[in-house]
Amino acid sequence: MRISRRPISSTPLGMAVKRFSKSVNQTLLNAMPDHIFTSERAIKTFERIGKYISPAENRAILGATALGLQVGIDAMNHRVDEETRKISIARTIAKIIAGTFTGFTIRKALIKSVDAFSKLPSSLGKDGKPVQLTRLNTFFSPITKVLANSDEYQNYKNGLGNVLALIVMTFTNFAIDLPLTRFLTNEFAEIGGLNNEKS
Repeated sequence: MRISRRPISSTPLGMAVKRFSKSVNQTLLNAMPDHIFTSERAIKTFERIGKYISPAENRAILGATALGLQVGIDAMNHRVDEETRKISIARTIAKIIAGTFTGFTIRKALIKSVDAFSKLPSSLGKDGKPVQLTRLNTFFSPITKVLANSDEYQNYKNGLGNVLALIVMTFTNFAIDLPLTRFLTNEFAEIGGLNNEKS
């Protein structure tokens, strides 16, 4: 008996699954309402948001939202006893605070670092004079020709800072998040009149 070495995606079954997946995706896209913003006020608002809200601020907003919603969900869970609910609330608050603090701080620090070390020939210093380029302050500089005050350059710095932050945070999740979450959980549990978490 000869076994086919074709990848599964090129078999009749694989091709049928691929067609079905494309059909579902297209159906979902067609069902989504589309809207073109023509209001100048709306466009300027979106531009302002995009300019001033970097991935760091976005992480802080997500943390604040989670603090408002997830804690409320835990507090309303009456299917568990009072002590379990209080511990759950303490742990949720601790996780959100630790994750938001670490995520915001690292993203902000790395975006600032990328900004400091990606100077361009058109970059100006605080005194308004051109920056003297060195090997250090051009370490993250893009090869493509962009202007220092362009949106493209700002997006590049935010994006690179965010990517570096995600890499760094694979380590800080264990080095900072876990111990900080545990410490804060114990503190909040104690405030709630419970014994420190032992698990």
